[in-house]
Amino acid sequence: MNQHVEPQTRPGPEVLSITGGEAMARMILAFEGGDIFGMGGFQLLPFYDAARRLGLRHHLINDERAGIFAADAYAKVSGRVGLVDGTLGPGATNLVTGLMEALNAGTPMVVLVGDTHRAHSWKNMTQECRQVDVLRPVCKELIRVEMVSRIPELMRRAFAVATTGRPGPVVIDVPEDVSHAVHAFPVEEFEVDPIYGAAPALRTRPEAAGIARAAEMIAAAKSPVILAGGGVHLSGAAPSLTAFARRFNIPVAHTLSGKGAIPCADPLSAGLFGRYDRIANPLIEESDLLIVVGCKLGEIATKRYTIPSPGKAVIHLDCVAEEFDRSVRASVKLWGDALLGIADLDAALAPRQAQLSQRWAARPAEITARMDAWREKVSERLNSNETPIDIARLLTEINAALPADGYLVADGGFAAHWGGLLFNAPRAGRAFVPDRGSASIGYGLPGAIGAALAAPKAPVFALTGDGGFNMMLGELETARRLKLDFTVIVINNAASGYVKALQHLMYGQGAYQSSDLSEIDYAAVATAMQCRGIRVERPQDLAAAFQEALLPCGGPTVIDVVVTRDPARMLPGVDSRTVQIKPGDRIA
Repeated sequence: MNQHVEPQTRPGPEVLSITGGEAMARMILAFEGGDIFGMGGFQLLPFYDAARRLGLRHHLINDERAGIFAADAYAKVSGRVGLVDGTLGPGATNLVTGLMEALNAGTPMVVLVGDTHRAHSWKNMTQECRQVDVLRPVCKELIRVEMVSRIPELMRRAFAVATTGRPGPVVIDVPEDVSHAVHAFPVEEFEVDPIYGAAPALRTRPEAAGIARAAEMIAAAKSPVILAGGGVHLSGAAPSLTAFARRFNIPVAHTLSGKGAIPCADPLSAGLFGRYDRIANPLIEESDLLIVVGCKLGEIATKRYTIPSPGKAVIHLDCVAEEFDRSVRASVKLWGDALLGIADLDAALAPRQAQLSQRWAARPAEITARMDAWREKVSERLNSNETPIDIARLLTEINAALPADGYLVADGGFAAHWGGLLFNAPRAGRAFVPDRGSASIGYGLPGAIGAALAAPKAPVFALTGDGGFNMMLGELETARRLKLDFTVIVINNAASGYVKALQHLMYGQGAYQSSDLSEIDYAAVATAMQCRGIRVERPQDLAAAFQEALLPCGGPTVIDVVVTRDPARMLPGVDSRTVQIKPGDRIA
């Protein structure tokens, strides 16, 4: 039976007689939605048919987890709403981990999910489950569509909720009969406010009194430090924050998600702080004022709530009031957009700019000297010639090879922490794309797909462990089908490395359980899937491999890097700090 319905007009006010599925497609078009990732099912077939006819950029993926990870990275890189669809039951439940990532990371996303025909619900329909109950806790809002006529209204709400406040994912749950039903929609129903196509759609300023108090605290400080989180990127505030820091000579440390709040090569960049750091943690302890911008100060950033030490003066600027005092008490709470908050602080301090800049004039040279000393201290590992390859040397070569306009997508676990510690983001803005909302393993390859589609002219590297790559191998087919040129760098240690390293640290040499993987040549796997595969076993071959990977080949490149098998050298870090473990501690 042909389910296609031609748009029809009636005399009088113009109407479109179309299916609910097509109404959803037309609303995405109205918001100028970008690439969509999904795997179809009967419930959403009218949406797929409309996508074909209307020219939506819809991409079949091989696993819904990959689709939502790709949409997450697409949104992180582009700032626009990530778009995903999934079918009933297992299609919906496969979205849970990616929804958790988007919710915790503040990623704007609209997710269409098919549901059962309401006339037959709860009669053991195929794949039926209580998916609304499953999905609701991991999204910013879940909207159940009960009337086909309300689709335009509810799609407008979904985009508005996804892009305002702290951005996040909104799920549209669409019963089969609503998706397939035909309704006469007035044409004006498909008019939208285009600001809701990207985040932040709306901005709010912190109250003037709070800005004034914060300015006074900054003006009275002896050694302030800025702590920048991922909210800086959600607000698009990195260039403004960099300019503010330079104007007043205030050092900037960042979280994993906040990397790029200031270019890593800037004399004021103190690098990563928290569980792993270069010079930032001591700098924080020496500071008498911390200016926290767009940062939730969670477990990783605070080194399990031990940084900063109690009693520090803190100014906290965030668009979500619930984050204030959650883990670190703030002296001044600035509730508002990071970009506007920085601008207001800058204006409030402008009359004293020359005086304050002079007071802290020595800070850039001080930070540079500390960073140079750190590099000298750890240079043996950063430039290691050992075989198998030291992961620190791998990051050194990535820094040298990735062009200044490139992106490094980092999978969960090792990849994110090593990348967060050692990758040198070259510009003010998001060049480092980790999945820190859920820290899920498996993000690297699909994240690279999303980043490559969001920035088609920019080089994209993805850093992933062999365990994460195993989860998503099938998406090499997706990338090849889409003819996407990007590079996946596999940290091949034949282990679930983080777990094995922690077992080694906690229980000693040889005390490993369920943490070893098979030795696999991932370059050969890539070649078998008609992608470019390069295997690297010696550090001196890394540079040539990266240069080859940057040459277009009409599909993805996999660089299989054989790294250390020594669990004592796997944990992210390059120095020799002594670790003391007490019962119940988590030190990495």
